Amino acid sequence: MAILLLAEHDNTSLSEQTARALTAAQKIGGDITVLVGGHDIAGIAAEAAKLSGVSKVLCADDISLRNQLAEPLATLIVSLASGFDTILAPATATSKSVMPRVAALLDVGQASEIIEVVSSDTFKRPIYAGNAIQTIRMTDAKRVITVRSAAFAPAPTSDAVAVESVPATADPGLSTFVSAALSTNTGRPDLTAAKIVISGGRALGSAEKFKEVILPVADKLGAAVGASRAAVDSGYAPNDWQVGQTGKVVAPDLYIACGISGAIQHLAGMKDSKIIVAINKDPDAPIFQIADYGLVADLFDVLPEFKNALP
Repeated sequence: MAILLLAEHDNTSLSEQTARALTAAQKIGGDITVLVGGHDIAGIAAEAAKLSGVSKVLCADDISLRNQLAEPLATLIVSLASGFDTILAPATATSKSVMPRVAALLDVGQASEIIEVVSSDTFKRPIYAGNAIQTIRMTDAKRVITVRSAAFAPAPTSDAVAVESVPATADPGLSTFVSAALSTNTGRPDLTAAKIVISGGRALGSAEKFKEVILPVADKLGAAVGASRAAVDSGYAPNDWQVGQTGKVVAPDLYIACGISGAIQHLAGMKDSKIIVAINKDPDAPIFQIADYGLVADLFDVLPEFKNALP
């Protein structure tokens, strides 16, 4: 069994999502090769070469891959596909554009956002916003898979393996990069990789209250900040803070839900958290059904007290 793992990176450093997807690849079993595509990425390829369980790293360094557009990256993967049985990637914004194209070009099906490896060809994935878990067996000659990385621990590092250069394929020219607007670096951890996440809902009432009540606690805890879709749609929090079915999927050690009722769309993005703490005035809020600890109280009273109690 030969596995090709597409590395996730930002052209500066390798994302932890790659190490988590590598753990899934190891459970499938076989010889694992990591593909790093981009421009001026020698340092990223060197990082990937230090991941434990990797046998080789392929580095495609070309100006056409600088912005990791879906079409040239998918074409590159397909050009290498003949040597692999399984093509795998973490379920990120990049791979959600790339991998369906790879599957279509190879004329095979795709297993999206798997959360468990049953065997080399059988996997589990959530459906209906996480209300059901589907077990699927893939029978295509090649398997194309994306991994919900929150369900897997990151693979450790070890001695570096060989890095081999591979040529980029011709750019299909079906899309062009225009611009990228990056969110401001707040100094807080990345939402999908944070050990602690504190999220606010529509009950906050305004963006000002969000900043006044949620952010000070997050800074004291060293936590990432999340939000429900209702809070984002109301303009209380930026879009990249959204947790849920249409936002980001997180699985931190501690998730604190403040003023979040617990709609199934939100639960789909955070119910795998190790410890869930819910603060809500409504004792019948659905969030309490999955919370490990629940506090029926006004978050505007509780959170300032909590912040003051922290060292």
